[in-house]
Amino acid sequence: MPPSMRRDQPARTPSRLFPTLTADTLVTVDFRPRAARPPGPYRRLLARPGARAFVAGNLIARLPAGMVGMSTIVMIAGTRGSYALAGVVGATGLAASALAGPWVARLVDRHGQARIAVPAALCVVLGSLALVLCVHYGAPDWTLFAAYATTATTPNTGGMARARWAHLLDGDAAALHTANSFEQAVDELCYMLGPVLAAFLCTAVAPEAGLLVAASLLLVGILLFAAQRATEPPPRPADRASASPLRVAGVPPLLVGFLATGAVFGSMEVVTVAYADGLGHRGAAGVVLMLQAAGSCAAGLLYGALKPAGPAERRLPWCLLAMTVLMGLPWLSARTAGSLPLLALALLVAGMATAPTMVTAMTVLQGRVPAGRLNEGLSLMVTALLAGIACGSASGGWIAEHAAPTTGFVVPVAAAGVAFVIGSARAVRRAA
Repeated sequence: MPPSMRRDQPARTPSRLFPTLTADTLVTVDFRPRAARPPGPYRRLLARPGARAFVAGNLIARLPAGMVGMSTIVMIAGTRGSYALAGVVGATGLAASALAGPWVARLVDRHGQARIAVPAALCVVLGSLALVLCVHYGAPDWTLFAAYATTATTPNTGGMARARWAHLLDGDAAALHTANSFEQAVDELCYMLGPVLAAFLCTAVAPEAGLLVAASLLLVGILLFAAQRATEPPPRPADRASASPLRVAGVPPLLVGFLATGAVFGSMEVVTVAYADGLGHRGAAGVVLMLQAAGSCAAGLLYGALKPAGPAERRLPWCLLAMTVLMGLPWLSARTAGSLPLLALALLVAGMATAPTMVTAMTVLQGRVPAGRLNEGLSLMVTALLAGIACGSASGGWIAEHAAPTTGFVVPVAAAGVAFVIGSARAVRRAA
């Protein structure tokens, strides 16, 4: 017998790396599958029956919102050689949409989303096609205004999606907070990708391509969205006698707050373009503004994953205060550094206060508007934002031209401060 097999051979010391296993040291391995990780708030939201289908259609229908303005300006300016004409035509369409939007939304509340949104989208497609033909064949300038005004029936796709969530979630405040945050992030995403896609189509394909693709996406998206009848809120014809959103206590000052918030967006856009132009980098202004939208999109998704404490009325002043403070970062960057990359970083951080503010204010609005007037109330919010954007663009552009682009960054800070004062008023915080 070899020496290694003798019984009187002393036991070897176990290695630290490979210890000797005995019956006492064996460990039972549990091969049972671990418990699945609970789904996050967005997965739970989209897992609801019919949610993914209407979200997909609505996303397609909302992308043109970020394409139409850029497409119209590039198309008219490129073929007619006049940015002034392009700007006035665009402003006319914006004003017409602001006036017609609440009326279309009221019809949606009374007759249902599918019955109104589809013919309204068809009118937009016909108006866009008429505008393209007028530009292409050199029709008189007045025809451009008439054709573009017919696109004012564009349905408020974002408002209809939020109304569906309110109907689908049926009073679940936490899930509704997540849904509003998700929809706000979608808005930011569309306004990030839309202008880039429109500029590419108008320059690389044809001047008319951007508007034609936008109209096609709107029609396809609305048809897909309207086909999801299981998640559509029921029409409420009996609510015709209910109070208009403008007569509901607390709603008018809230809409004035949206007006001031729109001025923040409009002034920041035009001032940033003027500042980049002054540094000789006008073409980079779009990328810089995309970073602001990216910051807002990321903050919106994070805000939706959280569970903020307290009612939205109490959170709103704090959100507006954060937006006022952070909007001072671009002004501070422009005043001290004079660097476009540093301004881009400041806008990225400043944008992080935008989505939480919009989500909170929208939650307050949804809680006050009668259920049968929800689409109308959300459309009035869009009208206030559009009016604020127009006012902010005009005031910011005037200061940037007559004073200095750096001074123009004061306008967004002042507008955010006005929104904060309004949001802190007792009329807005009556439920706190």
